[in-house]
Amino acid sequence: MTVLQNTVLTALSSSPMIHPCWVSSPKATSQHDQRGGAAADRRCDSQQPSPECGQEKEMVVDFRRAQHTHSPLNIDGSSVEIVKSTKFLGVHLADNLTWTLNTSSTAKKAQQRLYFLRKLRKARLPPPILTLFYRGTIESILSSCITAWFGTCTVSDRKTLQRIVRTAERIICVSLPSITDIYTTRSIRKATSIVNDPTHPSHELFSLLPSGRRYRSIRSSTTRFCNSFYPQAIRLLNCRD
Repeated sequence: MTVLQNTVLTALSSSPMIHPCWVSSPKATSQHDQRGGAAADRRCDSQQPSPECGQEKEMVVDFRRAQHTHSPLNIDGSSVEIVKSTKFLGVHLADNLTWTLNTSSTAKKAQQRLYFLRKLRKARLPPPILTLFYRGTIESILSSCITAWFGTCTVSDRKTLQRIVRTAERIICVSLPSITDIYTTRSIRKATSIVNDPTHPSHELFSLLPSGRRYRSIRSSTTRFCNSFYPQAIRLLNCRD
C-alpha cells in the first residue's frame, strides 16, 4: 500500500472498504469525513440487515508535519472508533505504516508451529518430509503478503523472521531459503505477472526505456516509498541477467 503525502486513508476493517481522500487543509479534512460517512451509510443501507455495520474501525494515515485532529466518521448517527492499527486481509496495518506489529504477530504464529516440527523430528521423520511440513505450515506464514510489507521492514524485524528460518534449518538439518530470498522470488514473480497482464491496474507502472531492456524507475521522495513493492520490483527486474 502506498500512501501519498497529505493523504488521509480511512479503512473500515470489518469490510473491504477503503476510502482515500486528498487532504490539504482542515476544511478538506471535514469534507473527507462527510464523504466517508456518507459512503459508509450507503453501504450499510444497501446490505441491511448486516451485522458488520456498526463494527467498522477507522484508521487515519496522515504524515503532515502540522498535527491535526481528525473528527471520526458518523454512520447512522454513530461515531466510528479511530484506531492506531487494524487487521486487513490477515495483515496488521499501523497508522505510521511500520510493520513491527505485523512482524511480531507473524513470528509468534511461526514459532508456535516450530513445536510440531520438533515433534516430527523426534519421531525420526526423514528431512524431505520435514521440509515439506516446514514449507506448508511455517514458510507459508512467513511469506504471507510478503511483497506488501517486507521491503519496508526494519533490520530488527527482518532478523526476527530470519531467526525462525535458522531454527528450522537446525531442526531439519538442511539448508532453507532465507526470508530475503523468498521476498525477492515472490516480488519478481508478482512483477512478471503484472507485466504480462495488460488489464492489471498497475501494468502502466512497468514501462520500458527506449533501449527495451530495462524498466523505467519510479521517482520517490521518501525512503518509505522507495522501499515499497513497485520501486523494489522494478529494481529487481532490472537486475536480472
